[in-house]
Amino acid sequence: MPRDLLDGSLDLLLGACCVGCGRPGRLLCPGCAAQLPPGARLAWPVPTPPGLATPWAAAEYAGTPRAMVVGHKEHRLLALRSPLARLLAQAVAAALDQAPLGPTVLVPVPSRPVTVRTRGHDPTGAVTSGAARLLRGGGYDVLPVAMLRTRPGVVDQAGLGAVERAANLAGSMHCPPAALRRLARRRRRARLVVCDDVLTTGATAREAQRALESVGLEVVAVAAVAATRRRLPPGPGAAPQSPDS
Repeated sequence: MPRDLLDGSLDLLLGACCVGCGRPGRLLCPGCAAQLPPGARLAWPVPTPPGLATPWAAAEYAGTPRAMVVGHKEHRLLALRSPLARLLAQAVAAALDQAPLGPTVLVPVPSRPVTVRTRGHDPTGAVTSGAARLLRGGGYDVLPVAMLRTRPGVVDQAGLGAVERAANLAGSMHCPPAALRRLARRRRRARLVVCDDVLTTGATAREAQRALESVGLEVVAVAAVAATRRRLPPGPGAAPQSPDS
């Protein structure tokens, strides 16, 4: 069956359309999928939270990648999980290729339990697990482990600035003993990469890093599907952006 006819049939059956261009049929059409970035870039937030592990992001949080993240997270468009996992895997691979680390554990940033119940799924956890499967298929020794839990009192981050986000998240995550035992059963020695869907101010990733380091674990990088535009480094030919700029 021709692709156009197949997509039209899917639209009639499912009422679906591409989140990138609106073309009826697939949630991510082949054209928009082909335009997604193939690798990842350093994505230092400005200003950078002190001590933040080196952050990598596969895409800019705009256009199709933004529509993918929002569609998967807020509208439960689960077919977007695989392409999002590919983008996150690219960010993790960039971190691991920069400095080969051996056994690595991918730790998703946790969502509040009430948020998971409302959405009906854990988007970051699912995308992180998908990225780990792709990376293992590429020869990387990685394992996804949900190490973190949130504490009560955290409010929605939407609309908060960098200082407000940091204050809201301070002390908001912890690594329970059961998670440490689970990790010990599966990996005696490993370094950790904190994984998230979007890197904005870096406050969430830094709090996750703090919680892991507080129990003696080593966090070597942060990986995200996308980073907000003003926090991506300049393009080729421009002066490089330092973490302290």
